[in-house]
Amino acid sequence: VLPVHLHSSDKMEFRKPPDGGWGWVIVVVSFFTQFLCYGSPLAVGVLYLEWLDAFGEGKGKTAWVGSLANGIGLLASPVCSICVSSFGARPVAIFSGFMVAGGLMMSSFAPNIYFLYISYGIVVGLGCGLLYTATVTITCHYFDKRRGLALGLISTGSSVGLFIYAALQRELIDLYGLDGCLLIVGALSLNILACGSLMRPLESFDSPPPEKTCVDKVPDQFFVYHEKEKTVEENISILEKGYVDEKCANNIPDYKQDTILNKNVLSSINVNEKDTYKKKVVEQTNFCKQLAKRKWQLYLNYWEETVVLFKNKVFSALFVAILLFDIGGFPPSLLMEDVARSANINEDDYHMPLISIIGIMTAVGKLTLGILADFKWVNTLYLYVTTLLMTGVALFAIPFAKSYLTLAMLSGILGFLTGNWSIFPYVTTKTVGIEKLTHAYGILMFFAGLGNSLGPPIVGWFYDWTQEYDTAFYFSGFCVLLGGFLLLLAALPCWNACTTQSSKLPPNTYSYKVASRA
Repeated sequence: VLPVHLHSSDKMEFRKPPDGGWGWVIVVVSFFTQFLCYGSPLAVGVLYLEWLDAFGEGKGKTAWVGSLANGIGLLASPVCSICVSSFGARPVAIFSGFMVAGGLMMSSFAPNIYFLYISYGIVVGLGCGLLYTATVTITCHYFDKRRGLALGLISTGSSVGLFIYAALQRELIDLYGLDGCLLIVGALSLNILACGSLMRPLESFDSPPPEKTCVDKVPDQFFVYHEKEKTVEENISILEKGYVDEKCANNIPDYKQDTILNKNVLSSINVNEKDTYKKKVVEQTNFCKQLAKRKWQLYLNYWEETVVLFKNKVFSALFVAILLFDIGGFPPSLLMEDVARSANINEDDYHMPLISIIGIMTAVGKLTLGILADFKWVNTLYLYVTTLLMTGVALFAIPFAKSYLTLAMLSGILGFLTGNWSIFPYVTTKTVGIEKLTHAYGILMFFAGLGNSLGPPIVGWFYDWTQEYDTAFYFSGFCVLLGGFLLLLAALPCWNACTTQSSKLPPNTYSYKVASRA
């Protein structure tokens, strides 16, 4: 199934974003949604240490649990985008709340690490991915001029969740054990259902369309073949007034109706009625064939639009940068506690968990960067590139940190820079346009999920191989720096000379003009 609604903007029109009003309610519930769903997966570093001791597996193998939980939802972003476009943010959020809560509770009964791959990694991760797409999409619909601020506010929910859940899960483990901790955290996640129920879609403010029959509900974009306009209209009329009325009015199942017609058609109708019945069958068959052809045309259009997106140099560089950033930038939030334990840092020196520091500084970074993105003199693409380059430098510095103070400072810096997630949807919107946001964002989040899934296991394998983290973080820093430089090259002003050819590009393509201040 492909995101049909993405290609039918002429039929589904949203009201102008109000930049306020009920939009602030959307911001609040989206904040708490991300707080509740991402709190445990982002603070999985606390659980990671417990799973290492409980199952006795290697660091790389155990790291797959946390990396799947944070990556699988992003890997499934195209599917998540289709779900949100097809069903709306509210139903998806409510359904996903059950997934997250159920996955966390199931994890409390895990007999081995492989069970956690499914319950915690896939079920919880997929639920988080659906919730993330729903919150970002509906927020972008409600905000335009203040979109950067709104996205920054809702994205701080996951960071505050990381800060609180890091300490909460540690306390719950001390009081009730690992299993009890997961049960309680799963129960808390059920509050997502209340948040999701308030995600009122923007288009619902308009008067509801008139009730349609099942044939009229076929979107107009299906009718792209106009060889026989009258024949198509006759098909619809026949199906409406004939076959559908017979089936709906009489409430006779298809198989029973076919049996009755086969037995009685020759004896109960005259010659003219026989011809009418045969004509209806032929017309219905032709209509179904045309509908199948038009469905196939939609598939082709979807892939054509995907190819058009990748013809945009900045978009192509953006997907490489996000992949490399998540391979290198995500492991610290999962493994920093184990880095401190491997450095033989005394637990008495701990004034605050390193994961909590990352969480609170990520919240500060998201809010700060989101506010900066709303200033006209700030180029959001250059701002995003700057955070990538600084993250790479900070990762290179981790092997030189041998005390709690230096690790805490680096954790704070990395947390702040990781707040660039709040401006990533903003950069994507400016690159491809709001009309293609869901399509493009789903593709980019797929590669982000791939990086999230691969990053921690790679760092864990480096440790299992070398028995130290230095080489792993050199590799991580190199990946992030490489992605930042590639994106910077794609965004250089010298490429603006090529924008004169933009008129030759297919319609609905967008190029990020670096000279303009986003």
